[in-house]
Amino acid sequence: MLLEMNVKQRTIKNEVEISGVGLHTGKIVSMTIKPAPENHWFKFRRVDLDGQPEVLVDADNVTDTSRGTTISQNGASVSTIEHLMASLIGLQIDNVLIDIDGPEIPILDGSSAIFVKLLEEAGFEEQDADRDYYEISSNIHYAEPERKVEILGMPMDDYRLTCMIDFNSPVLGSQHAAITSIEDFKAEIASSRTFCFLHELEMLVDHGLIKGGDLSNAIVIVDKETSPEELQKLAHLFHNDTVAVAKEGILNNIQLRHQNEPARHKLLDMVGDLALVGRPLKGHIMAARPGHAANVAFAKKIKEQIKKDKTRKKIKVYDPNMPALYDTVEIMKILPHRQPMLMVDKILELTETHVVGLKNVTMNEDLFMGHFPGAPLFPGVLQVEAMAQTGGILVLKTVPDPENWLTLFLKIENARFKAQVTPGDCVIFRCDLMEPIRRGIAKMKGVAMVGEKIVCEAELMAQIVRVNNN
Repeated sequence: MLLEMNVKQRTIKNEVEISGVGLHTGKIVSMTIKPAPENHWFKFRRVDLDGQPEVLVDADNVTDTSRGTTISQNGASVSTIEHLMASLIGLQIDNVLIDIDGPEIPILDGSSAIFVKLLEEAGFEEQDADRDYYEISSNIHYAEPERKVEILGMPMDDYRLTCMIDFNSPVLGSQHAAITSIEDFKAEIASSRTFCFLHELEMLVDHGLIKGGDLSNAIVIVDKETSPEELQKLAHLFHNDTVAVAKEGILNNIQLRHQNEPARHKLLDMVGDLALVGRPLKGHIMAARPGHAANVAFAKKIKEQIKKDKTRKKIKVYDPNMPALYDTVEIMKILPHRQPMLMVDKILELTETHVVGLKNVTMNEDLFMGHFPGAPLFPGVLQVEAMAQTGGILVLKTVPDPENWLTLFLKIENARFKAQVTPGDCVIFRCDLMEPIRRGIAKMKGVAMVGEKIVCEAELMAQIVRVNNN
């Protein structure tokens, strides 16, 4: 199912109260999930600390990924956030404030199922603002070759996730899990519990971790020969009468909810960790051997792309075939330049504060006879000249008789050449006034683009002077 256009943001109708033990700290924690306004996203508030500092769910705030995802901000930290975050994303909730009186989210049953149930019981409140999706527009790739980790985000008009795990274990083996839409999260993924290997469990116990573990909130995979004495020790440690190894190679204290429950839980973790992007996503995420560290690194790559896209969106992409405001003949009535130094073929747009011009770069221009004829490039200095001429149209249109004026360069600053321009390219130049024109002096920000790609940018200062006809 495709998500409809202009979906509205939503929060919860009523507060949700949850108490439980933190998996690693062993401390009882109480949480209240509260409705929040539009564009708030997810924030924790440590109500047990002075000043009740808030921590935004954002990849830039991640401080640890060793046994779960920990975020820190304003002197406060919250750990093991991924299962709660997955439930919020899975239910397509956009804005909540989570008051918490301790450093770690309750582990509950090791899945998102209880969070999902309580949030659904609280109900949802549609808000006025549109949901602020980030739509992956081109492939985003992350890899850790040494650990054979790979995550790929691809364009799609929905949120689909595919996950493969392979621990090189004869017990667990290779497993896959997938959902075709985020709407499938509740039914297919939410109930899948966290898992660990027996050797990891013993190491965690020896290091004083998983103080809140009681064997009811994790699948324990037995990946080594285990004596009855060792099993009895585990049973005593976690307050069970007895445990044994089931035929699936897991401790028999619990039964699997799905044959591929570990892979489904890895997908659950991925949904929760990708909430760190700070916006709901549209795209198909495919992951091989993901973990919290890789998920967070991938979330940061998506955030980097969002920043790049914001920069690009500030530059309108123009159709070079749109009707010309001024053609070459009309341009020559304004600019004094003539071939071969007339660098603007058309003016596409002109307002009081900006102008858009176009130049078609062709091989038959004289300059290519001497400028790398075997590998022709349109010189950067002429790109700036064309940009300046485009800006000159903007400045000269402020006088009633532009044919009697010249535009002279005063300064070029921050010129950058970002890509080569070659014969066959159509270059669009846009110049925007950085401040109002005073005494015939204009300061402009110029950008040159070929398609959606910025090839050159610079800040220009020019002055118009009257031609001396004496």
